[in-house]
Amino acid sequence: MPEVKQRIFGSWESPITSDLIVSGASELQEITLDENHVYWLEGRPTEGGRNVLVKRTETGEVIDLTPQPFNVRTRVHEYGGGAYTVKNGVVYFSNFSDGRVYRLTEQGIEPITPDGAYRYADFTVDTVHQQLICVREDHTGSGEAVNALVAIALDGSNTVRVLVEGSDFYSSARISPDGLKMAWLAWNHPNMPWDGTELFEAEFNLDGTLSQAIRVAGGKEESVFQPEWSPLGDLYYVSDRTNWWNLYRYAQGRTEIVVQKAVEFGMPQWVFGMSTYGFLDEFTIFCTYNDHGQWSLAMIHLSTGELQTLDSHFTAVRYVRAAQGSACFIGGSPTMPTAIVRYVRSHNEFTLLRESTQLMIDPEFLSIPEVVEFPTSFDRTAYGFFYAPASAEFDGPPTDRPPLIVMCHGGPTSAASTTFHLHIQYWTSRGFAVLDVNYGGSTGYGREYRQRLNGNWGIVDVDDCTNGALYLVQRGDVRSDQLAIRGGSAGGYTTLSALTFRDVFSAGASYYGVSDIELLAKETHKFESRYMDSMVGPYPELRDVYVARSPLYALDQLHAPVIFFQGLDDKIVLPNQAELMVEGLRKKGVPVAYVAFEGEGHGFRKADHIKKTLDAELYFYSKVFGFSVPFDAEPVEIENL
Repeated sequence: MPEVKQRIFGSWESPITSDLIVSGASELQEITLDENHVYWLEGRPTEGGRNVLVKRTETGEVIDLTPQPFNVRTRVHEYGGGAYTVKNGVVYFSNFSDGRVYRLTEQGIEPITPDGAYRYADFTVDTVHQQLICVREDHTGSGEAVNALVAIALDGSNTVRVLVEGSDFYSSARISPDGLKMAWLAWNHPNMPWDGTELFEAEFNLDGTLSQAIRVAGGKEESVFQPEWSPLGDLYYVSDRTNWWNLYRYAQGRTEIVVQKAVEFGMPQWVFGMSTYGFLDEFTIFCTYNDHGQWSLAMIHLSTGELQTLDSHFTAVRYVRAAQGSACFIGGSPTMPTAIVRYVRSHNEFTLLRESTQLMIDPEFLSIPEVVEFPTSFDRTAYGFFYAPASAEFDGPPTDRPPLIVMCHGGPTSAASTTFHLHIQYWTSRGFAVLDVNYGGSTGYGREYRQRLNGNWGIVDVDDCTNGALYLVQRGDVRSDQLAIRGGSAGGYTTLSALTFRDVFSAGASYYGVSDIELLAKETHKFESRYMDSMVGPYPELRDVYVARSPLYALDQLHAPVIFFQGLDDKIVLPNQAELMVEGLRKKGVPVAYVAFEGEGHGFRKADHIKKTLDAELYFYSKVFGFSVPFDAEPVEIENL
């Protein structure tokens, strides 16, 4: 055993470098099953962040299907998802650069939609009427984009016709096994899909249009998620009408609950194509559920209603698909990066089909998360995952404690999970402690917890992140004078608000964060344009509240150094949100750094940019907290330091 050396926390050498993180790693997304083949998307930083469609055959051969320059991605709702589907070996996908839908067969790739300012997502194939049904976002007019469910003809005519219109948003068109009915979700401003959606059902006419729809479930105060038809033709869906996203069945005009349990079978529909369950056969559902931030796998036996939790080490699960006695999903654990996993019921075993990375790291360098609950404002409890520093080679001085990085997830209606994150281990293996916070508003704790942010964005989230840090200080885990906070998008807003309106953190990093929520209300895209009605209040009626909660208008209260990272092509949080803050802090004399990237949008996809953000943030903390970084990090200009 090598001797453990003593060195200042934060300055340890680590095998988990930024080069290692971006080399050979891919983001696994969107599983589809078809004819015993498994398909998925891989986001590859080394290819400029391009999404590649991958197929695994029955024999285990893995094939890339979409060559350069195709990028299987859609910008519907800006966040995308549901970028492709497969039926009987034929692939249909959205190409990011032109927004058109393409058909991929053995003969090649051809467009099946006309050129124009349209975006498409969430595809399903109607084999009876030979049409591809999906969500279309129409940007040809002035003002807000128009969303509808449309049918794309599969006869090569490039014909697109509207099937359902009138609501602000649509998703999840699903066709019954006999091809005679279709179900879908719809919702309207100011609701987000986790606030309230409606589930509709209609019958197809002979020409492939739909007859008058009936509402099956949902409303302004009920969020319905993932409608699916069973092999027997019953309509299943997830609803949070009891506070928890539980599973229901609708058949012959009657609704009944399938499983009633204080856990979540749903998740916030930020992107299309999300799924938590699928049918192994007519009588068995394979599913995942979230119990206070931890995901479990289970089977539901429909004849008895029994929920049978499976023995597995996966604590983060998404994109569940099932058919013919087996299931696939994307899963991870605290010690295992995400992977495409297959479960075969007859053998009751899990097999890894594709790992997001092949990196092998000494377990002694890995920090295992501790689930923490801590008191917060209004006599409530908040939650998070605490990662202590971990290294096989270094330890800190016995009388010292590590600096803490508080991580704020985006959304804000998203959630931190305990799956293995190299981006977290990058910090802990260098001697930082990390608290990944599931502040009030996060998913996994019921609708009431999710709605804690209603009217209180910039208060509840900030209090929970601040109180989480103070809880760890009180426990003696971290230093009180070296508390940093970081986050992206909505997490960037929480970061900037905590630095501005609380006197706890001594440094921060904002990734494409919101600094002016009034500006966000005026300039952001359609999907989120009314989101703040619930989180802050109606605008412009409550403009004074928007201004009071915007860090940009309270720069006199911000004294801690901040580093900003921003994509210059961001259409969700525009670059001016960062640039106005940087200019204000520059004039005020507060230490500030600004790193902007051409060709990046809301989230960074290119390997060299991801590498630069990690190293620049570490360099920034080293200068602010006063220690040396043990590698030749590219210096970033920090003004006023």
